Amino acid sequence: MLTVENSVKQICNCKPGDIPEFVLSSTQPLILKDFAADWPLVKAGKQSAQTAIDYLLEFYTGTPVTACYSDNDQQGRVFYNEQLTGFNFRASQVDLKQVFDKLLSHLDDAAPPTLYVGSTEVNRWLPGFAAANPLAIEDIHPLTSVWIGNQSRIAAHFDFPNNLACSAVGHRRFTLFPPQQIDNLYVGPMEFSPGGQDISLVDFHAPDFDKHPKFEQALKAAQVAELAPGDALFIPSMWWHHVEALDAINVLVTHWWRDTPTFMGRPTNALQHAILSLRSLPIAQRKAWQAMFNHYVFEHELHDTDHIAEHAQGMLSHPIDELSARKLRADLLNKLKR
Repeated sequence: MLTVENSVKQICNCKPGDIPEFVLSSTQPLILKDFAADWPLVKAGKQSAQTAIDYLLEFYTGTPVTACYSDNDQQGRVFYNEQLTGFNFRASQVDLKQVFDKLLSHLDDAAPPTLYVGSTEVNRWLPGFAAANPLAIEDIHPLTSVWIGNQSRIAAHFDFPNNLACSAVGHRRFTLFPPQQIDNLYVGPMEFSPGGQDISLVDFHAPDFDKHPKFEQALKAAQVAELAPGDALFIPSMWWHHVEALDAINVLVTHWWRDTPTFMGRPTNALQHAILSLRSLPIAQRKAWQAMFNHYVFEHELHDTDHIAEHAQGMLSHPIDELSARKLRADLLNKLKR
């Protein structure tokens, strides 16, 4: 097991509908102790695993979920196969009741096979659940999803949205890294990954420092969060996080939201275009474009374009409005077709 010296800062007395603004705008992860302690699901889980399952099934529509299964020799790690040509688990569409029956059948196993249901949107599969177990911040309109399984290890990855993740049933451990640690995390292929997001190839249970020496630097910047049932963790946008579910049955409820309108698009699209058009340039040209990106994107200030008449600022207007965004997207699409 890894030794992480830094712990995530803990905030008390936060409840749904009463979250201070500094929490939701934080650039550091925060534990909200007992945030969801009054949720019906949390209370059900504290009674028993069966009570929690019965409660969740009250909302279930019957639509099959995507479940991942791997043998116990994988020790809960949801990952690639050894050749990085596929994954170390089998995925199938099954009834959620079957998932729970399988989890219950291995409840007392010392080394059970891994069963994992990731990112399942509650409004589609469990309508009414979010209203009964609320975040109660109406102006955010988060995407709420549920994650279900037994002991599992999800490789370190990042998400573009902010995330308020509530440990509803069971205990979880998050190991988090600032975005700047990407160089030290040995990120794998971009084209495909177990959860659809780039992941670190480091095995956190048995890190190979000969193969991944810079990971020792990442650990110096890491923070760990231990969550009990009812605790929540605020994960700022782009923070890398490795997630471990520690009990025989675990349920995590995530709430994702972004700080900008969806019409601005996904930054990963810009990254892919940059890989296409910039990555293979000579280094002098890459440095020149780096300066250009810094000027127009990463280090721009509010009044950088004051020397341009306001009516002529076009795509440089701040903030960009939806009409301008649509025009820019259409222009990009036309250029990409050439």
